[in-house]
Amino acid sequence: MSELTLTVMRLGFLAVLWLFVIVAVQVIRSDLFGTRVTQRGSRRSGDARPQQARQQAAPPQQRQQQGGRQRRGAPTKLVVSEGSLTGTTVALQGQTITLGRAHDSTIVLDDDYASSRHARIYPDRDGQWIVEDLGSTNGTYLDRTRLTTPTPIALGAPIRIGKTVIELRK
Repeated sequence: MSELTLTVMRLGFLAVLWLFVIVAVQVIRSDLFGTRVTQRGSRRSGDARPQQARQQAAPPQQRQQQGGRQRRGAPTKLVVSEGSLTGTTVALQGQTITLGRAHDSTIVLDDDYASSRHARIYPDRDGQWIVEDLGSTNGTYLDRTRLTTPTPIALGAPIRIGKTVIELRK
């Protein structure tokens, strides 16, 4: 074997080795930091957040006048009834609750079928709670129906995200 052939083979092996290292670093980076999520379509919730921020900043008496009233028979807590977080309870205090695998979610789901930003639950102006799928891969289900638009939640209706089931309760 000539010296030139041996040098070309060594350089080819070195290039393949560096390609493997670069791909391995990219896989580790995506596992650590996740993928970037971009929202598509129009921002329907653009007006809801400033209103919610104003309501949280207002004193409790004024908050009730602005529509943050508790209706009789309205849910007061969100309960995880199935999945790895069974028994977890979150008090409903008029704030938006986010669900997903992201660490900044209100309820962090350790579920292979959940997206980083999977769904959100928020109150509307009438005090009704709404669930919205945030473009997840595997979908969010309310009473065995896949959500395509923001939908009001009935008291006790199961919300399924992968293996996790969540319900609104009194």
